[in-house]
Amino acid sequence: MKFFTYLEQKGETMTTCEKYEENLVKCNCTYEPCDKKGTCCDCISYHLKLGEAPACLFPADVEATYDRSLKNLARTILKDG
Repeated sequence: MKFFTYLEQKGETMTTCEKYEENLVKCNCTYEPCDKKGTCCDCISYHLKLGEAPACLFPADVEATYDRSLKNLARTILKDG
């Protein structure tokens, strides 16, 4: 997490990704105005700062609720685990 903070302080992002197209196809995020789709590093950094997990860690039915809290992730893992 310190690495992400360092980049943000310098005003840099990690939006250049050689796997962008591949990531975009696999991204299950249903939040349409999202500008982080396909750029996993930016997505993970964004959600961690909010105390959340990215959409890709949730099954489709849970992801669609937009409750990306870590508590919801733990509940989902324990329920489906």
